[in-house]
Amino acid sequence: MPGHHVQVDVKFLNFDTEKGVVRRFQYTAIDDATRIRALKIYNRHLQKNAIDFINYVVEKFPFRINTIRTDRGHEFQAKFHWHVEDLGMRHQYIKARTPQLNGKVERSHLTDKREFYQLISYKDDVDLEAKLWHWENFYNFDRPHMAFQGKTPYEALKECMK
Repeated sequence: MPGHHVQVDVKFLNFDTEKGVVRRFQYTAIDDATRIRALKIYNRHLQKNAIDFINYVVEKFPFRINTIRTDRGHEFQAKFHWHVEDLGMRHQYIKARTPQLNGKVERSHLTDKREFYQLISYKDDVDLEAKLWHWENFYNFDRPHMAFQGKTPYEALKECMK
């Protein structure tokens, strides 16, 4: 059922530039049932950004979210937890040192690495955010998924809603 469980995690990014390494953080949410994703880049790895990201996810996903599942990272602690609960969702931590319990978001990060980050170069944050927006839309609306016999996440959502 769409929105029943949404996995959330952070991908650490390092870009080599002429001025040195630039570190950014990709916050990712993926719906268990449909694989619909929301992605956003931040320049800091903070609870404040995790809260902002969840607000973005709630706005972006075309269905109500029941449960947010995260690891026990510092960005997902008390303020984040209570914010999620205040929004009417449950926040569930996975067992420590078991990233496989959030396997869909972890696997989607590998897809990001292979199909997106290896193909782009970092110019600046505005350029990266624009490219990530296009990648998110391609992933959700155009990229076929083997889990759905070649259907896209939004096609899978339509199937779930029948």
